Amino acid sequence: MLSPRFLVLRSAASLASRSLCTASKPGKAPDMAEGNPLLHVSNVRNRLREIVGASTNWSDHQQALEERVSLSSMLAQSQSELPSKRMKDSFLEVHLPLGSEPELREKYLTYHNTVRFGRILEDLDSLAVLISYSHTYNPDLKRSPLSIVTALVDKIDMRQHVIYPDCDIKFTGHVTWVGKSSIEAKMHMSQYRDGAYAPVLDATFVMVARDPANKRAAFVNPLKPEGPEEEKLLQEGEANKARRVELSTASLLKVAPTDQERKIVHDLFLNTLDTNTVSFRSRVLPHRSVWMEDAKLKGLEICHPQQRNIFNRIFGGFLMRKAYELGWANACSFGGCRPSLVAVDDILFQKPVEIGSLLMLSSQVCYTQGNYIQVRVHSEVFEPLTQQHNTTNIFHYTFSSDRDVPSIVPKTYGESMLYLDGRRHFNQTVES
Repeated sequence: MLSPRFLVLRSAASLASRSLCTASKPGKAPDMAEGNPLLHVSNVRNRLREIVGASTNWSDHQQALEERVSLSSMLAQSQSELPSKRMKDSFLEVHLPLGSEPELREKYLTYHNTVRFGRILEDLDSLAVLISYSHTYNPDLKRSPLSIVTALVDKIDMRQHVIYPDCDIKFTGHVTWVGKSSIEAKMHMSQYRDGAYAPVLDATFVMVARDPANKRAAFVNPLKPEGPEEEKLLQEGEANKARRVELSTASLLKVAPTDQERKIVHDLFLNTLDTNTVSFRSRVLPHRSVWMEDAKLKGLEICHPQQRNIFNRIFGGFLMRKAYELGWANACSFGGCRPSLVAVDDILFQKPVEIGSLLMLSSQVCYTQGNYIQVRVHSEVFEPLTQQHNTTNIFHYTFSSDRDVPSIVPKTYGESMLYLDGRRHFNQTVES
C-alpha cells in the first residue's frame, strides 16, 4: 500500500512538462525583491570561508588550513564546558531568486527547462554546514576551531516533482538534535508560485564536528528545546539515531536475510529456471524483466581543486550531484523516459575524497515495483600507483516513471543481496 504522499507525487508527475511559471502568475517573491545580500544563496559559501578562515585562492587556501592547526587549543575538553543553544540560534533562511534574478538560472537550468536537482543538493549541503556552524557559534572567537563536515544524508523527501526554473526558491532550516560531536539539521525548501510559497522538499542531514586538522571528533554545544514542538523535534532526532543504529545492525553485509527475504530470493531463482532442462545452470529471463547485470551505468571524475570544500577536500555536494546525475541517467535509460525523483535516503560519507583523486562512480538499478525504480550508486577512489579501490560513498535514490517499468532480476547471490537492500530502502521510503 503506497503512502498518500506517493499517490500525490504520482499524480504530479504528469505536470513535469509544465516547467515555467505563467506570465500572469510570475514567480517573483516580494521578500526577494528587496535583495537582501545576507540571505542570498551565493553568500553561504563565502560565509563558511570567513568562519574557518579559508581562502578562495588555491595556494593561499592550503596555507590557511595549515594555520588552522593552531586553533586546537580553543576546543572544549568536554561538552559540559559549552553553553546550551536553542533551536532558533541556528535558524537560517536563504534565498535562491531564480525568478527575481534571471542571470542565476543558467547554472540551475536543464535542457528541458527544469531545475537541476544536483545543484539543489549542493546548496542543501552548504546550508547544512552553515546551520551547524551557527549552532556552535562563539562570539569570542574570530575563527571557529571546528571542522564540520557531512556524515550522512538521512533523508530527502520530495513534496512535489516539479521545480520551476523561473520561480524564487527559499531554504529554511535549523538544528533539531545533537550528540556529543554530531548534529542533525533539518531543512525545508519552498518555491514561490501563484502568490504564495509551496513546499518542495524536506531534508535531514547529519553533520559531525572534528578538530582543526579534521582527524578526531570535537565536542559541540548541547541543545536546549523550548516548548512542546521543539521537544518533539528532539525526540524525533533521537528516534532517527536509534533507527540508523538498528538498520546498521541488520545490514545484509553483517547478518543473513530474514526468512521472508530468503523466500523472495528463492522465488526469484525459481522463476528463472528453464522448465525444459530443469538445471541449476540453465536460467531464462522472465517476460518484461531485465537481468540486474544489464542495468548498470558507470562514470569517472578527476577531482580538481575547483571542486574543493573549505577544508581542502572534495565538496560533498559535488559528489552528491555527480552521483545523482548518474543515477538519474541510469533510471532514464532503464525506464525509457525521464524519471522524477521521489526520495533520497541514507547517503553515507565513509571517507573523504582528496583533491587529485580518480573517482569511480557505478550506478545500479537494484529494485523495481510498478513505476518505481530504486537506484544505488557506489563511489570509490582508485589509486593508480597501488591499484587499490577504496569506497567513499553509497547513495540511494528512488525514482518514479510515467509508466510501469520492467522487473529487475538478480542472477548471483551478491546481486540478490543488492536486490533485498534496494527493496528495504524502497519500503522505508514508501512507509515514511
